[in-house]
Amino acid sequence: MTEFESLLRDVRKCTICEKYLPNGARPVLQINPGARILIAGQAPGIKVHNSGVPFDDASGDRLREWMGVTPEVFYDPHQIAILPMGFCYPGKGKSGDLAPRPECETKWRKQLLDELTNVEMVLVLGKYAQAYHFGSASSSLTELVKSWQDYWPHRVPLPHPSPRNNLWLRKNAWFEQELLPPLRLKISDILAH
Repeated sequence: MTEFESLLRDVRKCTICEKYLPNGARPVLQINPGARILIAGQAPGIKVHNSGVPFDDASGDRLREWMGVTPEVFYDPHQIAILPMGFCYPGKGKSGDLAPRPECETKWRKQLLDELTNVEMVLVLGKYAQAYHFGSASSSLTELVKSWQDYWPHRVPLPHPSPRNNLWLRKNAWFEQELLPPLRLKISDILAH
């Protein structure tokens, strides 16, 4: 067993925050050192927790559409890594799911990111992932996403593809017109090599 395989086995068996999780621990991620694109998200929702498949929900359908990739490409860990801020479903809050648990970041995130030496583009979804990957640059979601060209093509800030963001998408039509066409082209180019 390689060091990476051992690390991934340990991550998948992790129960460090289980006592805080209403549905128990079930780490959901997709990673391979050869991946060229990294999706840095928030945390799995309940549907993903139940299936064990990352983005196996309406958010995933929209994200694949944004990226211009098929499910076969999306779920190939040699091409696309999916590493949320929290690997387990955190539970339901007043206005959606709770924030990702912090334990994954402190225990696993750096070790896993260090394995991704071939990544050419990181798609950064939502405020928790944006705070991690952009630091103080992540003032407001809209401002950060509008400044996408400042980080292009290595890091791309995106709104979360959740149906909860339909209003944001309607108010910010520029996102689909200006950002998504070059995003699809760049992803196609990265995956073609």
